Amino acid sequence: MGKQVYHSAIDLYGRGRAAVNLRTLKYFVAIADAGSLTAAAEAISIAQPALSRQMHALEEEMGVPLLQRTARGVRLTQAGVTLYEAAHRMLDEAQRVKRQLAGPAESGESRMVIGVSPTLSRVLVPGLFDRCHRTLDQTRLVVREAFTPELLDMLEKGMLDMAIITSMSASADRPLALHPLVGEPFALAAPKSMKMEPIVSLAELARIPLLMTTLHRTVVERQLQPMGVHLNIHSEIDSVDAIRDLVRNGDWCTLMPVSVFKQARGDAGVTLTEVSGVQLNRHLMMATRIEATQGTAVAALREMVVAEIARLDRLRVFNFSKAPAGH
Repeated sequence: MGKQVYHSAIDLYGRGRAAVNLRTLKYFVAIADAGSLTAAAEAISIAQPALSRQMHALEEEMGVPLLQRTARGVRLTQAGVTLYEAAHRMLDEAQRVKRQLAGPAESGESRMVIGVSPTLSRVLVPGLFDRCHRTLDQTRLVVREAFTPELLDMLEKGMLDMAIITSMSASADRPLALHPLVGEPFALAAPKSMKMEPIVSLAELARIPLLMTTLHRTVVERQLQPMGVHLNIHSEIDSVDAIRDLVRNGDWCTLMPVSVFKQARGDAGVTLTEVSGVQLNRHLMMATRIEATQGTAVAALREMVVAEIARLDRLRVFNFSKAPAGH
């Protein structure tokens, strides 16, 4: 049998193969978490020989080794890591569907999963979490952080109930409901030691070596393309935190949404400069699956997101101005 690694429920249940049931996946996850067949067998109350047979059958079905037996127990192979991540997603989705079918009267505490981009999570999540905790005491808020393309994929697969995305084009031809939230300019962020002017021209911008994430580079270059301006990209680093630290502590510059450096202490040692001759910006949007837009919990979360974004906008988090006095 050819070796395959299964990434989704379709791979696991389709293509004419014998079904791998959720219980088997639960057993596999329990073994991975425990690091030992013996410990896992005790935790899930099953005889160890039976559990071992289940795992051998699972490896036979997958066509690849999933567990590496060691003197201290077991550890995941690379294929096992892939299956472990996929199993977690499928088990979470199964629980979500189970709660949805049970209805609010039987399900008790509900769970809402929202996806947010790395540039937005630090400014949005704390206030949103507080609102959810105060208002929806029977709802547990779960936050997943990823860039827009991955958030959209997760939303379509049912792994998220809602996503706050940052580019309209990435959502084209997807069966999603979109709600505009706020526009936000990009700023040229540089260490104060560089003594940047408050405004730079496009010609000056083109000469500055930049560190940027792949997504932000794509968004900005799309807006600069009609003007024939090309960015001087020194490196692409798909980590907002890493770029923020490199700018704050070194001799590097970046183009990022202004909110990234508008958090408490986030702009310490950094100058935010406007680029003249063009409006470099992004538009934050809330995305949900169309069939989920009428759900009570989704509607409540949507209202809280809108309210929190409005509060942040009043504090001028999404523009170059400083927050009003007293905030």
